[in-house]
Amino acid sequence: MLGRGLRVRATLVARAGQHQIWRGRGAFACFSTSIQAASSSEKHIAVVGGGAAGLYTASRLLAKAQDIRIDVFEQLPTPYGLVRFGVAPDHPEVKNCTTKFAQVCDDSRVRLFGNIKIGNGPLLSLERLLSVYDGVVLSYGASEDRKLGIPGEDRAGVVSAREFVAWYNGLPEAQELNPDLESSDRVVIVGQGNVGLDCARILLTDPEDLAKTDITARALDRLRRSKVRHVEMVGRRGPLQVAFTTKELREMTKIPGVAFICDRELVARECERWAGQVEKNRSLKRMMDLLLKHATGDPVGGAAGKERSFTLRFLRSPVEVEGGPERGAALGVRFRVNRLEEGAGEAARAVGTDEFVTVPCGMMLRSIGYASTAVDATAPFDRQRGIVPNIGGRVTDGHGQVVPGLYAAGWVKRGPVGVIATTMQDAYHTGDAILADIHNGYIIGNSDKTRAINEMLARAGVLDKCVTNAEWKRLEAFEVEAGRAAGKPREKVTGVAQMLDIVRK
Repeated sequence: MLGRGLRVRATLVARAGQHQIWRGRGAFACFSTSIQAASSSEKHIAVVGGGAAGLYTASRLLAKAQDIRIDVFEQLPTPYGLVRFGVAPDHPEVKNCTTKFAQVCDDSRVRLFGNIKIGNGPLLSLERLLSVYDGVVLSYGASEDRKLGIPGEDRAGVVSAREFVAWYNGLPEAQELNPDLESSDRVVIVGQGNVGLDCARILLTDPEDLAKTDITARALDRLRRSKVRHVEMVGRRGPLQVAFTTKELREMTKIPGVAFICDRELVARECERWAGQVEKNRSLKRMMDLLLKHATGDPVGGAAGKERSFTLRFLRSPVEVEGGPERGAALGVRFRVNRLEEGAGEAARAVGTDEFVTVPCGMMLRSIGYASTAVDATAPFDRQRGIVPNIGGRVTDGHGQVVPGLYAAGWVKRGPVGVIATTMQDAYHTGDAILADIHNGYIIGNSDKTRAINEMLARAGVLDKCVTNAEWKRLEAFEVEAGRAAGKPREKVTGVAQMLDIVRK
């Protein structure tokens, strides 16, 4: 991995000063402590991924260093990543960070290269980037899903929560999803995290309330025709082990006309059993208090006979997805009933019993986590952990040696966990690592690389195909204007071809 690229970077480091010696292991131990003064010439940094992690890393560098140039590569024509395609449309306040991202892209030291996929062939490989840039930041997130590994998981009607979220948020590659919302009144969500709650909320919220958001026109039309009235969210462990947050759960208790259902006796029993741990953990206690308060089954403002429901089911592990056992249900999800062993919190272990239950549904959403992949075959990647191996943001190779000039931020660095604020802090940490390496002379900008970079992109045949920041702003203005006509914040363009047609006019 990174054979030639690693040698190229090591050579560049060696040329920067006679006293810099490659030693191999550790974040700073890979260089001798005798370092010449850092060069004052401009440093050229490539950021691979135009989402929150990449743009927050860029903002940190721009704020702390004047002599820096940053090129942001994004495979889609639109920047902002999951802030655009992952944040729920009824959470517009979460997207306020795009103001900061726009400032980053507007900075004269930054170039946005949208519609360019790094790793797409040898001319756009990570090795190639390392040969022309002083530093490269991998911040491309997690675009795959964790799988359950059970029979029937590939049946039509089994959809990942990531795909479903991408569908209603307008990610181009997800627009052919065509989720089944009409063959049954029930959807089952496997996994008890915030993404699953987002899906449940969108499925149960009145579509006319969603019409005021930036949800796509296609998704809104489908939701208006939806027959889904009941959503069950199933987890393999108990109430003390759920992954979602109190804030997200509280929203589910406030949807008009929707009954909030869970096993109140189980919640009370687990809270009593592990009272000491619950009392010590304020966030967990708030969560349990919320469950105990609302787990009555009464609809919020719902009229009799018109109720919808959201149900939390604990101690269930999916073992198979079958054909629908009942008329009007496309699927049947078979669960093994579990019991808990070995303590509270993360120490608790789900142990299967001999009891099974089958839940009929029209669609099953798999919501057990995202997964990252390697940017290309030359890139360091820990497949077992699903991350780019690193020490404090400095990427390491298969032998634990720091790769000079290569960094990681966001989900590819730490795994697909946390909220946008978590990603911001993580990105700042990586940015600070880059700044420290510049200050200590580990990154030397000894020439203007703009010409070499442009030549690389031209040889790869993408220089004239990229979407610039000015062109992205043209597309954004088009979306905002279309949204204004529909009474929405924006009407997202959901096809790459249409996006390119708009920005080229």
